Amino acid sequence: MTTVGAIPAYRSVPEGEGPWPGMVLVHEIFGLDDSMRRHADRVAAMGYLVVAPDLFSRGGRASCLKATFTALRRGGGPAFDDLDASRADLLADPRCSGSVGVIGFCMGGAFALVVAGQGGWGAASTNYGMLPSDPSALDGACPVVATYGRRDHTLPGAAAKVERALRARGIAHDVKEYPNAGHAFLNEVNNAPWYLAPVTHLVMNGGPEPVSAADAWARIESFLAQHLTP
Repeated sequence: MTTVGAIPAYRSVPEGEGPWPGMVLVHEIFGLDDSMRRHADRVAAMGYLVVAPDLFSRGGRASCLKATFTALRRGGGPAFDDLDASRADLLADPRCSGSVGVIGFCMGGAFALVVAGQGGWGAASTNYGMLPSDPSALDGACPVVATYGRRDHTLPGAAAKVERALRARGIAHDVKEYPNAGHAFLNEVNNAPWYLAPVTHLVMNGGPEPVSAADAWARIESFLAQHLTP
């Protein structure tokens, strides 16, 4: 672990010599756990200098969750400041090529969609992230690759809504919904706490779906390489 600004973060560096494009990874609602660190390492293996800030590190978990979701609804606040600080940290790193993207999962996917329209990002990857309540937040967004599972009943029709919003604004995009996947299907293990099983299993159909995940990661890698590699 390292720090970015005033909070802890996980950093993953590709093998070999840079410079590499940077990537800010925004964790899911369960925090910066082993699943998120594995994702960071996977993205680094694609050739990105990765920083994953711990957005839940500013106090108790309950208060952090509340503050983070409040920031997400408003489109600003400490969580967004932390993401900006993470991007600035990457840009200041001599190993960074000067372009920085953002990739998010679950809650982090929602953040990735919002910041995509705030400027300064080369590309965004949102994975089962909800669409902003006001789609105009995507005006002028960077290129977006979006991934959803059809069996995730918490996000019905989300892929189609994101597709329409991006197409209407002329934003480069790749949106796909996987019929056999639910929420968090890119994770290699089911990391949901046992007490949330009724929601994650019955409503979200959450957990790994390796076949869909392999295709999704290939799309993400191709899209990011197209828009972030100099």
